[in-house]
Amino acid sequence: MKKRTLGKTSMEISAVGLGCMGFSHAYGDPTEKDVAVRMIRKAYDMGYTFFDTAECYTGINADGSISYNEALVGEALRDVRDKVVIATKMGITFTPNGSVLDSSPAKIRASVEGSLKKLGTDYIDLYYQHRIDPKVEPEVVAKTMGELIKEGKIRAWGISETGEEYLRRANAVTPVTAIQNRYSMIAREYEKLFPVLEELGVSLVAFSPLGNGFLSGKYSATDSFKEGVDFRSHMPQYTKEGFEAGRELFELLGRMAEEKGASTGQLSLAWMLSKKPYIIPSPGSRKEERLLENLNSRDVLLSQEEIAKLDALLDQLNMPVYGKR
Repeated sequence: MKKRTLGKTSMEISAVGLGCMGFSHAYGDPTEKDVAVRMIRKAYDMGYTFFDTAECYTGINADGSISYNEALVGEALRDVRDKVVIATKMGITFTPNGSVLDSSPAKIRASVEGSLKKLGTDYIDLYYQHRIDPKVEPEVVAKTMGELIKEGKIRAWGISETGEEYLRRANAVTPVTAIQNRYSMIAREYEKLFPVLEELGVSLVAFSPLGNGFLSGKYSATDSFKEGVDFRSHMPQYTKEGFEAGRELFELLGRMAEEKGASTGQLSLAWMLSKKPYIIPSPGSRKEERLLENLNSRDVLLSQEEIAKLDALLDQLNMPVYGKR
């Protein structure tokens, strides 16, 4: 399980990708630039070859400057650009009054130019529509992405948080390589898309594959997160009730992890890697030991019987997970 292939392309990537968002956005204050660049590059040295970022992943540094996640990724990987696959996303702008969705052709083109500049590259390997814009038909988005592929600005495109109808309509115009949807042991609603993904030859890049860190087993109900800059402060799994709802799952994960000589986080990632060959979990971390732990989950093998045992328990869970986004 060391490698995966993105959709129907020839792009071979590490079976576990690195979600880089947390270096700049949503998980507390941004990491200092030099540290972030060094850690992203260290991830490559460990064996990561698939890196995920987005236009809207920004934060405010201690000196008041903006931390652009794409710029961190681009700087870290500049001298190994031909050896990695970089995914980025467009379509969301954050404002003081909330997020604005815009997937118009003009916005897509303006965004791709901005991302190319920040990444310091002349092509993007996988370019996602970050969230569906209800004002723009999927055929219009797909046509624009197809034009960008022909122009060589992107190699492939994908959709984040899509359902079946939108995916099918978009794919009929320009084949979709991957969807990036929330998927983990405690967020399984998109398993209903598995037959569609198999039919169309589309990969599932799983974001938040550890339930925003919940399944790592590193937190408890006494942990708190910084209001306003850390999404976890609003997520119901990080409450007393959330931890109680997950207690039975953690007990089973703990027992199985001990049998496998793995961590609960590794077992959680191995669960999805063993389920389907087209699933690519992309957990994020800013800690070297966690980066290595997540990557090594690809060496943990689960039998179909073990997966079925976990699924049977998961089917019984009443697990709150989403929270505000």
